[in-house]
Amino acid sequence: MLYPSSFLAPAFAVLAVFFFLPTVFNFVYAFTDWSAFHDDIRPVGLANVKAVLSNGALLSSLRITIVYAVLVAIMQTGFGLGLALLLERDTRINRFARVVFFIPVLMSALAVGYTFQALLKPDGPLNGLLGALIGQQVTIPWLGSTTWTVVTVAFVNSWKWMGLAMVIFLAGLKTIPADVLEAARIDGAGRWRTFLSIRFPLIAPAVTFNVATALLGSFNGFDTILATTGGGPAQQTEVLDIYIFRVYGNGLFAQATTMSLALLLLVALLAFPVIGYLRKRERVL
Repeated sequence: MLYPSSFLAPAFAVLAVFFFLPTVFNFVYAFTDWSAFHDDIRPVGLANVKAVLSNGALLSSLRITIVYAVLVAIMQTGFGLGLALLLERDTRINRFARVVFFIPVLMSALAVGYTFQALLKPDGPLNGLLGALIGQQVTIPWLGSTTWTVVTVAFVNSWKWMGLAMVIFLAGLKTIPADVLEAARIDGAGRWRTFLSIRFPLIAPAVTFNVATALLGSFNGFDTILATTGGGPAQQTEVLDIYIFRVYGNGLFAQATTMSLALLLLVALLAFPVIGYLRKRERVL
């Protein structure tokens, strides 16, 4: 039964009001002097672009954003694949463990961030547990190192989403024909050889999806980082959206809008080559 195309009108109206219209205004306001310091809004051409490009903090935030995104993509994909291989067999214990590992996906990112912020304090439960194991006091500043904190917050974000990656890899592993694996076993291939030569190539689409979603999703790590470090210490975890939030909070609305366009450009420049490479790899495999 065919329904009239007018049924789509409400959905398109909502999409236009809440997505297309704000996107258009985002481009428009980037070329104005919109701020909290005066009431009128006047066009200023490329002045905001020049101001943003001459700001060293923006380049630092871009570098941290890229490092954070790559770490999340590696950790989230690796954790998900490891869990999928570990819990692949359909036993009662494995089914229970899959549910347990998927629970963080359903949790609020802010709740996850605040939980880890409490766990990783110098006098928190993790250091207390380590101290009990080695018999002396441990006060590791997990969220206070200017070098390793970005790795820690990337781990927290990967921990939240590894259950989703696990489910996608499990779906990919379940599609591998049993007779192919049986033929490999008869030919004398061990588990490691079977994984490298048969199973991993056949789950290439799952790898592509997981890497792409982890990489793109990590550019929206605002809530996790805000809850754990707030961009510190010494702005070493201040990814671009945290920086945009700080600039917007200072009343420089137009400059914050210009930076959001820079983030959009960064996502496009990274996403298309990575996805293109992974899709090409799928065709080769």
